[in-house]
Amino acid sequence: MLHFVDLDRYIERRTGLSIPDIFRHLGEETFRKMEREAVRELLEKDFLVLSLGGGTFVDPENRKALLARGPVVALWASPETILERTLRKPGERPLLQVENPLERIRALLEARTPIYQEAPIHVSTDHRKVEEVVAEIVEKLWAYAKARRP
Repeated sequence: MLHFVDLDRYIERRTGLSIPDIFRHLGEETFRKMEREAVRELLEKDFLVLSLGGGTFVDPENRKALLARGPVVALWASPETILERTLRKPGERPLLQVENPLERIRALLEARTPIYQEAPIHVSTDHRKVEEVVAEIVEKLWAYAKARRP
């Protein structure tokens, strides 16, 4: 059995603060430090699927640890899709609390894409049902495992 952990929710439970409150009161640097500590701690566990925020994999320490531990799946979406999804929970994404969030998303994706491409598995989520995305992830994980067997 696999356990699913959302890294942001994990940090919120440990601190008793929401991610927006951490950014607002403690700053992004403190959040990123908490994030690194949580990644190190969680990567010691077996049978774990770890859901990351967009900035987690950008951190070189996190990226190295995550890639060494197991397959990383990068989920892709267009800037417009990302904006639509983030608008469902306004205020949840501190980095998007700007005058033009769509432009901010585009800038973040442009800067982060070369880093995200280091993940061995990539899946597009645009205009797809969750079940379709999950099926593709599972298929690609099986292929990944099969390719690494001696």
